[in-house]
Amino acid sequence: MIQFVQELYGPFFSLQNWVNVLDSAEDWSIILSIIILECLLSVDNAVVLAAQTQTLPTKRQQEGALLWGLWGSYILRFIMIGLGTFMIHMWEVKLLGAMYLMYLVVDFFRKYHHPDTTQAKKKTKQGTFWSVVVQMVFMDAIFSVDSILAALAVSVNPIIVLIGGLVGILVMRGVAEIIVNLMARIPELEPMAYCLIAFIAVKLFLTIPQIDIEIPSGVFVIVVIALILITLGIHFYREGQLKKTK
Repeated sequence: MIQFVQELYGPFFSLQNWVNVLDSAEDWSIILSIIILECLLSVDNAVVLAAQTQTLPTKRQQEGALLWGLWGSYILRFIMIGLGTFMIHMWEVKLLGAMYLMYLVVDFFRKYHHPDTTQAKKKTKQGTFWSVVVQMVFMDAIFSVDSILAALAVSVNPIIVLIGGLVGILVMRGVAEIIVNLMARIPELEPMAYCLIAFIAVKLFLTIPQIDIEIPSGVFVIVVIALILITLGIHFYREGQLKKTK
C-alpha cells in the first residue's frame, strides 16, 4: 500500500522533476494552455461556487468560506491528479476518458443549438459555515473531473497538470467576474473551448495501444493559439456584419 502511494505521489516530491518542468519553455506553454482550458471550462462552476457563499449571513463568513474552500479544493485536486496520473496509463481509462470528453462536446452543442428555457431556478437555502465549505470543495471536485481529464490528456506529467490546475483554480476564484464578462462579450469562446475538448478527446483516443499515435504537446499549443485567433476573427467579423445591418 505504501509503495502504491509512493508511485502515485512520489513524482510531486522529486526536486529534479520540478526543476525540469520550471526550466522548460515547452512545459510552460503547456501549463499556460491548461490554465486557459481550466478557466474556459470552469467559469460557470466558479460562479456557482461563489454563489454558494451568499447563503452565509456575513461578509466575513463569505470570505472565510472562499479561502477555506480554495485550500480544500487544492488538497482534493492534488489527490485526484495523483490517482488520475496512475489511471490514465490504462488503455481502458483512456478509451472511457475520450468517450466522456466527446460526450461533453456533443451534449454542449446539443444544448447550445437547442437551449432549455423551461428550467426553473432553484431556491437557495441558508447553510452553516462549514457545511458551505464542504459543499464548495466537493462540488469543485465534481466540476473539475472534466478539466483534470482534459489536462492529463494533454500531458501525463503530474507536475505540469498540478501547476496548471492550481493556478487555474486561483485565477478562477480571483477573476471569475472578469472572465464571465469576457465570455459575455465574446460568446464564441465557450464553443471554442468545447472544440478544443473534441481535439483533446481525439488526441487521447489515438494514444490507446491498439492505435498508438502520439500527437506532440507542441501541436496542442499551436491548436490552442489557432483556435483563439479563429474565434476572435469570427467574433469581430460578426460584430462588423451586425454594425453594417444597423
